[in-house]
Amino acid sequence: MKIFDVSQLAEADKVTIEKEGITSEMLMERAANLVFNEIHSRLQGAKIPIKIFCGIGNNGGDGLVIGRLLIEYGYKVTVYVVNYSNKRSEDFLANYEKIKKVAPSWPILLTKKDDLPDLKETDFIIDAIFGIGLNRSLDEWVGTLVKHINSIGAFVLSVDMPSGLFSDKIPSENDAVIEANFTISFQAPKLIFFLPQTAGFVGDLQILDIGLDREFLHKAPAKARLIDKNEAIRLYIPRKKNSHKGDYGHSLIVGGSYGKIGSIVLTGTAALRTGAGLVTFFSPKCGYQILQSVLPEAMVITDLNENELSTIKFDIEPDVICFGMGAGTSSVPLNAFSLLLKQTSNPMVIDADGLNMLSKEKELLKFLPENSVLTPHPKELERLIGKWKDDFEKLEKAKKFTKKHKVILVIKGAYTFTISGDDLYINNTGNPGMATAGSGDVLSGVITGLISQKYDPLNAAVFGVYLHGRAGDIMAEEKSYQGMISGDIAANIGLAFLDLFKNDSQME
Repeated sequence: MKIFDVSQLAEADKVTIEKEGITSEMLMERAANLVFNEIHSRLQGAKIPIKIFCGIGNNGGDGLVIGRLLIEYGYKVTVYVVNYSNKRSEDFLANYEKIKKVAPSWPILLTKKDDLPDLKETDFIIDAIFGIGLNRSLDEWVGTLVKHINSIGAFVLSVDMPSGLFSDKIPSENDAVIEANFTISFQAPKLIFFLPQTAGFVGDLQILDIGLDREFLHKAPAKARLIDKNEAIRLYIPRKKNSHKGDYGHSLIVGGSYGKIGSIVLTGTAALRTGAGLVTFFSPKCGYQILQSVLPEAMVITDLNENELSTIKFDIEPDVICFGMGAGTSSVPLNAFSLLLKQTSNPMVIDADGLNMLSKEKELLKFLPENSVLTPHPKELERLIGKWKDDFEKLEKAKKFTKKHKVILVIKGAYTFTISGDDLYINNTGNPGMATAGSGDVLSGVITGLISQKYDPLNAAVFGVYLHGRAGDIMAEEKSYQGMISGDIAANIGLAFLDLFKNDSQME
């Protein structure tokens, strides 16, 4: 699913209006009707107090249409207009007149001098004050109103965008932003919904297709892509009936140290469960019995050193090498890693202590094989690219890093970002239960297993992140967030593959 910026969405509105021969007011009616339908399908006429806060621009116009429809269907509605300026959009004014005809006593105008409205925790609040066009901090009194709404503890639904949230910058600590429980946004997701600093304002997210011009949207370049099931299934490469294990590649998993052999067990298990034809471990001697016992499907080569990697030598020809999990960062494994980098030409997957070694010795970055996949969590990323002032700067620095070193970055988080040059992919699977020891090791194994099977490294990263998150979602349904461990994810990657081919009714 493409993610567009504000100017692209505004142009999409314009093109749609021109091609369909409709007015902007008619397009607003269409969009707001879809929001109403979602609300009505859930509330089913429930007699709960609904409080709608409308701005005086087009987002407020959406709110007025929603309010009018709710009133016509017999809901208990109070409509407020947040009167923050003397300027009003034409579509807002047209719908203001329409709602006055069905409810002459509404809307109630709120101004700087008005008291804050009486709200209760049992209210259902609809936020339609500001949309995606907001480009400045809220007036003080409007900010006070937003904070008042947040303080009540009522359920809040935001229309298109939580009010106070900007499309292209991070709000400051002093900026007031609606803390929505649910956001219904139009046509396409917005990048701001997925950034760590701002995702918490959005709550659960639903995107409504309001019928903007298909040709325009198809041709418009995406600022980013949200990877869901429809996107992921396009990346899947089916297996041929007449094939053997050699067709699916040989993954070499290098890592581990005394007390940290479990990390590479998770990685190797995930690589095999993802479909790698062969997996070989390279570990210190202390890992031999553990690895042979826990994962008999894999082969094991050991270092001369008992407790840590020292000399990485092997007589196999792996299709992909995954390095770093549990390796430690002392000078001994660091030197071994340095030599491995200089002798490897195929793309690698580098995680954990491999990333820390790169941060410790930045000179090693120039030896990274082209199209290698690096999978840092935020602190590992900071050590690689330096500190950033906000999430937008972080993304720009990450893009520059991938261009300079010709690598792919997988930035792990609630929404994992995959970056290659200017291409940005945002994953839409996963859950809080995956915030557990070893989850990243599993992800590295999934990506490694895909590269082993001749997936393009970028596709392997994007698809691997999706499969990893989806396996976690499936496991959470069975074991809960708290009860899930990383081994559950590794062992059940196959369920994520099967899920690609289930329709929604089968999933339910």
